[in-house]
Amino acid sequence: MRNTMIIIIAAFLLLIVSRSLYVVDQSEQAILVQFGEPVGDIVSTPGLHWRKPFIQDVRRFDKRVLPWDGDVSQVPTLGREFVLVDTTARWRISDPLRFLRSVRDEQGARTRLDDIIDSVVRDIISGTSLEEIVRSKDWKVDAKKLEELEEEVVTRQDVDLAKPKKGREYLEQEMLSAASKLMPELGIELVDVRIRRINYIDSVRRQVETRMISERQSIAERFRAEGQGRSSEILGEMSRELRTISSEAERQAAEIRGKADAEATRIYGEAFGADAEFYTFFRTLESYSAMGANTTLMLGADAEFFRYLESTRRRAAGGR
Repeated sequence: MRNTMIIIIAAFLLLIVSRSLYVVDQSEQAILVQFGEPVGDIVSTPGLHWRKPFIQDVRRFDKRVLPWDGDVSQVPTLGREFVLVDTTARWRISDPLRFLRSVRDEQGARTRLDDIIDSVVRDIISGTSLEEIVRSKDWKVDAKKLEELEEEVVTRQDVDLAKPKKGREYLEQEMLSAASKLMPELGIELVDVRIRRINYIDSVRRQVETRMISERQSIAERFRAEGQGRSSEILGEMSRELRTISSEAERQAAEIRGKADAEATRIYGEAFGADAEFYTFFRTLESYSAMGANTTLMLGADAEFFRYLESTRRRAAGGR
């Protein structure tokens, strides 16, 4: 019986000790809560600590930087372009006591951050032009490069490429500053706010894609027109050169033929002058050879064409 009592007392003491001790991790900070109200100071020293058993509970809060990711929201810019904005932030619990009384836990804090940061982002984005949202403040355009850009881009009135005003980094600082003003009453320190991604809504994106395609097609048509113009110019030059070469070749050929005809005429003249009778006979034989096997000529018996044939026939008859 005595041993049983000792065991019961030891178990009770062990229960009291276990309920009186708690451990705080180095990444945590704790507050003791008694009957729903915080008591004592904030416990931020890691290690073993004491509390009143059964009447005090321990609320633990993370000391590390925590992430916050907002929902993608549709916001109109200053130029009335609707864009999808995806933001993210980093925060920490700076005052656990105020944090406990205002938002209770991390889930409550994320809900308040959703309301505050989304509202700030919407206000700032809606008052800023699109080009200032998507580019950096220190982004500079060289004047010479600006002149080399496509004409349809440079002449657009809704985009000022040469004079950046804010830039995304400046807008993010504005968001951080505006949202941080509401954080102390929640026991939260807002470390950073970033725009993770910006995109057009589907309908506007399709319009932008269509405009980009039409611009590219316009540029392609211009290049093709320039190419066709240059092709016509090259073909024209080639035709002119070809005509020049052909006319020169024809002139040289005419000169050569003229010289050849003159030479042939000279040779024929010398041959005719040397023996006119033989030349006449030779030309007559050439005319005979020009007639084919089935050629029929209707000539008189005394025709000059048969002069040599008749004389040949007579010589042959006399010889017999």
